[in-house]
Amino acid sequence: MESSVQSIRPFVGARDYIQSRKFYLEWGFEEIVTSPKLSFFHTNKTGFYLQDFFVKDWIDNSMLVLEVDNLTEYWERLKGKNLDQKFQGVKLVEPTVFDWGQEGFIYDPSGVLWHIAEFK
Repeated sequence: MESSVQSIRPFVGARDYIQSRKFYLEWGFEEIVTSPKLSFFHTNKTGFYLQDFFVKDWIDNSMLVLEVDNLTEYWERLKGKNLDQKFQGVKLVEPTVFDWGQEGFIYDPSGVLWHIAEFK
């Protein structure tokens, strides 16, 4: 029997680990604390590790894509959380329609860029 891939779980750094943990919880992810400086954040079967580790060049070049099935609905729910008002450095960029689908952007408190996308 051939082994199959179960998931990809990237590591994401944090300038302020406590603040970033609060941000992701407020966003709607669930947290599993794996050690004092590492947590697994997930929604359904999709997730990533947040670590208490910061290298500016790495964070400034970190991007993740979160695919959703209805961007309009997801974006309205996300905007309703007022994350950009509650957390310093957080920025939301309204969705744009492309030939392949549409996406909006959110920067986390450390500057990690998330692409929130709906593909055709």
